Amino acid sequence: MTQASALPKATRRQHDREIIALAVPAFGALVAEPLFVMADSAIVGHLGTAQLAGLGIASALLTTAVSVFVFLAYATTAAVARRVGAGDLQAAIRQGMDGIWLALVLGAAVIAVFLPAAPSIVELFGASDTAAPYATTYLRISALGIPAMLVVLASTGVLRGLQDTKTPLHVAIAGFVANALLNAGLVYGADLGVAGSAWGTVIAQCGMAAAYLVVVVRGARKHGASLRPDASGIRASAQAGVPLLVRTLSLRAILMIATAVAARLGDADIAAHQIILSLWSLLAFALDAIAIAGQAIIGRHLGADDIDGARQACRRMVEWGIAVGVILGVLVVFARPLFLPLFTGDPTVKDAALPALLIVALSQPICGVVFVLDGVLMGAGDGPYLAWAMVITLAVFTPVALLIPELGGGLTAVWAAMTLMMTVRMLTLGLRTRSGHWIVTGATR
Repeated sequence: MTQASALPKATRRQHDREIIALAVPAFGALVAEPLFVMADSAIVGHLGTAQLAGLGIASALLTTAVSVFVFLAYATTAAVARRVGAGDLQAAIRQGMDGIWLALVLGAAVIAVFLPAAPSIVELFGASDTAAPYATTYLRISALGIPAMLVVLASTGVLRGLQDTKTPLHVAIAGFVANALLNAGLVYGADLGVAGSAWGTVIAQCGMAAAYLVVVVRGARKHGASLRPDASGIRASAQAGVPLLVRTLSLRAILMIATAVAARLGDADIAAHQIILSLWSLLAFALDAIAIAGQAIIGRHLGADDIDGARQACRRMVEWGIAVGVILGVLVVFARPLFLPLFTGDPTVKDAALPALLIVALSQPICGVVFVLDGVLMGAGDGPYLAWAMVITLAVFTPVALLIPELGGGLTAVWAAMTLMMTVRMLTLGLRTRSGHWIVTGATR
């Protein structure tokens, strides 16, 4: 995907060591996040079906609300890494503080919406009369932790930009353990039910945010960076995040359309789709870890005016993406008979899922390239192009997906459309990478 020639063995090994050092801890931190929801579900599930249904609705709403602001991590990583490459650690941490202040502002705004509107939002999502009270309770309490969740995103971006993915891993593991213990203690020990689970999550998230702030503040004091909010810096962080917000919303729209189409195909198809989507998301964590390494490495090289280093790193990470994609695809093919029984014993659901899983397996090398190039362009601060590329992808995917039920297609066709979506992304990102227009050096883009 780049115009660089084959890399010498010593250069490949150097890049490999750096990719592994950043990607492996990043993968661990990524996997720890969904474990929060799993732990909550396991504990609340024993309270009853209505409680679990309420938790499921509220968790989906919270996850969506927070994931929309993932640009706090992505944009901050790229901006901080550039300044690290330029050798200005004071400015790097100052940039990170702007992202953290923006997270607090956005978190306060989300709370202002969620607290009064919680019952209406829950009703909008079709909660049953028995589940709605639990969903509303969980949503209102957990919303208080949203500022902390957004601070975690921004702080993670700061540390990734500083080439540190180990600290986020340690914080994520500690947060998961604390969340599980608090949930168990408050739900059963204090007999608070669903409210106890929500408070446990809020406390754990606040603890994680506090841990990150201790690390960032310590770095700021060491390098003489100001901790005070700076209006122009916060505004610049928000402006850098807008294109990535458009990108994220477009991707979310694609996933929602795919789910809506699968739902129209019947109960067995939507059940199989949800199983496959959970696997697809898990596979994405492995590939996203390489993308996170790409954000940090590319940003640093460009900040240091090292064009050759940026091109070489991009090339090597694409090779990693393809290799990991092939490995994941092979694992999916051979694990299909073992994977499906973990989720369903219904032969109709299995029959719908098996051929679709084969499509998912074949698409993994494409996904590997897409995730890596996405990370490379994010690290380069090429947000506007990423936004336009995803909007184009959404425009291509939508009519194809909506035609599937009309043409008598099944779940396999839905995932073929998802593969088409990833192929369009690979082409748009690949063309941009080959053009070299993403290469803008200096401490700021």
